Amino acid sequence: MGSLSFLLLLLCSAFHVAFSLTDVANGKFELGPKASDMKGTVVTGGPHAIPGWEISGYVEYIKSGQKQGDMLLVVPEGAYAVRLGNEASIKQKIKVIKGMYYSITFVVARTCAQDERLNVSVAPDWVVLPMQTLYSSNGWDAYAWSFQADYPEVDLVIHNPGVQDDAACGPLIDFIALRTLYPPRLTNRNIFKNGGFEEGPYVFPNTSWGVLIPPNIVDLNEHSPLPGWIVESLKAVKYIDSEHFSVPQGRRAVELVGGKESAIAQVARTIPGKTYVLSFAVGDAGDSCEGSLSVEAFAGKDTIKVPYESKGKGGFKRAALKFVAVSPRTRIVFLSTFYTMRSDDLSSLCGPVIDDVILLSARKP
Repeated sequence: MGSLSFLLLLLCSAFHVAFSLTDVANGKFELGPKASDMKGTVVTGGPHAIPGWEISGYVEYIKSGQKQGDMLLVVPEGAYAVRLGNEASIKQKIKVIKGMYYSITFVVARTCAQDERLNVSVAPDWVVLPMQTLYSSNGWDAYAWSFQADYPEVDLVIHNPGVQDDAACGPLIDFIALRTLYPPRLTNRNIFKNGGFEEGPYVFPNTSWGVLIPPNIVDLNEHSPLPGWIVESLKAVKYIDSEHFSVPQGRRAVELVGGKESAIAQVARTIPGKTYVLSFAVGDAGDSCEGSLSVEAFAGKDTIKVPYESKGKGGFKRAALKFVAVSPRTRIVFLSTFYTMRSDDLSSLCGPVIDDVILLSARKP
């Protein structure tokens, strides 16, 4: 009986992994237009010139290493990417399961305009992502956004709403993936949902810069790509994996990369007058984020500040906050006290890592 249960567990795990990704045709843009459908870098062969996609407006097909003036255009994966000029867009119909939650992960780079933005939509949901802040020194950032499927087939649209003097001054897009999100369930071991951050957006295996979860101010969708959590700040937080970063527990964690402008929160059900213990891990991601890091945690009216001296090579410590609930719902917030840059390039934002967040009611002595 025990062997059968173990086998069923393995099958369920394999099913979850195998069916968590939904195919995005030509998501890396390695299949390009015919030479007759191009004029220089501009795609001129009509809406279906790029296999798998429907395009509109000023769309360019960019090869890695191509130059624009003195600027070298770098492609993060493979040899090709697309660039969206003024009011240009790419669209693809994708088969999904009605009612399920999905996260979209894509890699984007700003080129020559400072105020570039992207409008990502799956009707009726949409988000506008500002890209004034560059989080990594290589110029590329991976973003995630989420939606709930209202129909068995949806249109994924990525649109550049900008109007620049130079139509070619638009963002580069590459490496698009869609992952099914499974809403976490409450257990008797943790009042929090997804306290270990194991459920979240797809992390590209061949990239080492994590995935940015956009702040709540630009995420008009009710469904977070980090289930159970709200990014309630002006800056994004970074979702990191154990394959490329130091993670305190499990395979995933969150790095607070924008100082006090980078915060995550969750509202937990509590009983007024009852005592609770909030415990969590604070560390560094092993990404050369050196120096004095600090995390502030708030539970209702109670707070704790947890300092962490980082050598930038990984490591963590645990902290705990005991508080008495004053309402049926208690908002728990984590933020980084300081702004920090990586010591190896001085241009990439970094910060403390949060993981293994556990909320339990305290037993009476």
